[in-house]
Amino acid sequence: MVKKKDELPDWVLDDIKNAKFAKPEVLTRMGYILEVYDSDKKIDAQLYEAVEDGRHIVTLDLPKNVKPADCQTGVVYEFAINMLKAPLAKKTAEFLKKEKEIEMSAIYQFELQKLTLMDVASDDSGSEESE
Repeated sequence: MVKKKDELPDWVLDDIKNAKFAKPEVLTRMGYILEVYDSDKKIDAQLYEAVEDGRHIVTLDLPKNVKPADCQTGVVYEFAINMLKAPLAKKTAEFLKKEKEIEMSAIYQFELQKLTLMDVASDDSGSEESE
């Protein structure tokens, strides 16, 4: 059987599938929701401050108490996020860098813990009182 050029070797796939996530680190970031995925109970969020690997856009798994319909795109939120990190074997990281030109030494998973809508429009509230 001929392997496709883009396929990863089994040992790389095994390392990625079997990566062990460490204890979650809690992050607090401000940003806004780009996309809501109702069926998957996930959201894509644009964060003003990057996460550990430099990304500003992350996909967050929603907790059971947050309904996708309650998530509004384009408004500012404070996100409390559980960031889970699973380091990859050095051999896997080197293969990805050399063969696929991907710099990746760990896999990250992001879970939304809490979502707080920020009141950024309140600055205009006093402008109507001066008549």
